Amino acid sequence: MKKNEVHNLARTSIAQLQPYSSARDEFTDFELDMVFLDANENPFSTDVNRYPDPQQRDVKSLLAAQKGITASKILLGNGSDEVLDLLFRAFCEPNVDNVITLPPTYGMYKVLADINAIENREVLLSTNFEPKVLEILKIQDEKSKLLFLCSPNNPTGNTFSEASILRLLEEFNGLVVIDEAYIDFSETDSWLNKLKKYHNLVITQTLSKAYGMAGIRLGICYASEEIIALLNKIKPPYNINELTQQRAFERLVNIEDVSNEVEHILEEKTSVSKQLLEIPFIEKIYPSEANFILVKVDDATKRYTQLLKQGIVVRNRSNQPLCENTLRLTIGTSAENKKLIKSLQKII
Repeated sequence: MKKNEVHNLARTSIAQLQPYSSARDEFTDFELDMVFLDANENPFSTDVNRYPDPQQRDVKSLLAAQKGITASKILLGNGSDEVLDLLFRAFCEPNVDNVITLPPTYGMYKVLADINAIENREVLLSTNFEPKVLEILKIQDEKSKLLFLCSPNNPTGNTFSEASILRLLEEFNGLVVIDEAYIDFSETDSWLNKLKKYHNLVITQTLSKAYGMAGIRLGICYASEEIIALLNKIKPPYNINELTQQRAFERLVNIEDVSNEVEHILEEKTSVSKQLLEIPFIEKIYPSEANFILVKVDDATKRYTQLLKQGIVVRNRSNQPLCENTLRLTIGTSAENKKLIKSLQKII
């Protein structure tokens, strides 16, 4: 897809929209010793009496340096869900356009399609949880605006093959959205290094998983400057609050701590996986490049209830296609993982 074709994918009303300009958009020299009487704020300091930077410049600058891209290719959202919702609102005309999702996958894609009155065309993954590329390309039409690829996938934990994603990037008519919420746990490289080549590529990441910041709700979108500019038109002016920006910056500065925690989680995942092999009612352990393990058991509802009585909360994914009698186990601390294994052994 050529650079100028991306703009043609956007809803006409969004492309022509004049965005709201906030007080902090009009004056951005926050570090100067100025008297701010422009935004109707309470003048008495509470550390948060001023509106936050609407473009989150400090956080974006740090992310840009770490990822090797320009800040103009970054949009921050109130969690990845806001980023995904903005994509629907910018590119999908209600009751006209459609998107394509690949179950089993992250459930919010379908929910957001329903909220925005967008047809959701589903193409089940193969039995080994890979995209069926030919079926995806066959089911698309001129109204197909977004294709969602969750890689590493939730709830299966696997990454999709590079060949499949490349073909979809080259032959899908709309935007290819790669959800990389779990990429920090994967041995597979992020698709960030392909942004310059593929103008229809959108990548979402998050601070909720590897960074341990689920409570601050910060999602990240990486895309071309043209796509980011469109999303900036419709995002709320102050969608990322001051406290979130501060905590995110502090965590990103200490990136070595994040790396150490990820390494520990991966070591624990290896240990837990080996011990799960000794549990008789676990029939299959699926390969995972995330911070969780999907296992097939004899009776998921029964085993879920038994674990709950032992004080262990896991996720029953049996309601997902291709996931009958499966439980998703998040990797916890060493102590939590030991309690999980002991509880499974006790059930036996």
